[in-house]
Amino acid sequence: MASKTKFRSSSTESKRVKGSVSSGAFLQPFMQEIIHRMYVLGKERTGETYTSTLNSFMRFRQDRDILWEEFDADLLISYEAYLKSTGVDMNTISFYNRILRAVYNRAVERGFTTQRYPFKYVYTGIGKTVRRGLPLKVIRSIKYMELSAFPLLDYARDMFLFSFYTRGMSFIDMAYLKKSDLKNGALTYLRKKTGQRLWIRWEKNMQDILDKYPVIQNSPYLLPIIRQAGIKERTQYNNALHLVNRKLKFIGEMLEISIPLTMYVARHSWASVAKSKNIPLSVISEGMGHDSENTTLIYLTSLDTAIVDRANRLILKSI
Repeated sequence: MASKTKFRSSSTESKRVKGSVSSGAFLQPFMQEIIHRMYVLGKERTGETYTSTLNSFMRFRQDRDILWEEFDADLLISYEAYLKSTGVDMNTISFYNRILRAVYNRAVERGFTTQRYPFKYVYTGIGKTVRRGLPLKVIRSIKYMELSAFPLLDYARDMFLFSFYTRGMSFIDMAYLKKSDLKNGALTYLRKKTGQRLWIRWEKNMQDILDKYPVIQNSPYLLPIIRQAGIKERTQYNNALHLVNRKLKFIGEMLEISIPLTMYVARHSWASVAKSKNIPLSVISEGMGHDSENTTLIYLTSLDTAIVDRANRLILKSI
């Protein structure tokens, strides 16, 4: 997988010194090494975000590599100014800066440079997330839209609803659900993001969506997202996500929803609806809308899954 990762070309400066100076002394090869290891460990999404950050920084540098010893506060201030001038929002700027900071700190740990705290004058905070949860009446409107004449819109709507029905399951987890994960009236899976195992009681709403789509023979997957097992699965997932989000945006415009409709909105919406029904925060963990998701993970790890299932059934009966 790592060999398929696309990076911007290494600078001639870096190539020229190869052999005389350790490649770890330069930002680009050191960061590529970290990204390669992420792919080897199966952390594809993290690898993609680090690749995106590296490509952004190298565009700023016009493909000229840089020694860690030259990596200072003035450079980071200039990089942030460059991002602002190209219309990048502050949350994305913070995202890039935080990834570069993590890589820089690792270079310090490896002895390639000394700690000079170059990020002290640039933005690395996390802005308040705009509330993206939809009320139950809007979820109902999405569910009962007549879309039979528009199969791609219908498919996008079904994927959105499946996420909502399964307590805001992420699209990556939906894509890799296996037929074997559904047994004895329960869906069991590991979250890609955290490795946490979750159990969800299987409900009629979920089965209704499954029944709409033919079973893909010779495929281990439950949903029609990765349709050809073993063939560029990550590419199939990314293509499906982009398609679904494009179609959801159109659905949102049709219903005049005030926020852009995406798969992630389903996750926020389940939390918002649960909160409106006075389900305890320890069950819904507003972390799908709280400042820290860590609290969510701590709560859900220790909760009796039956409590969460009862909360979900209460929500689904309201649709």
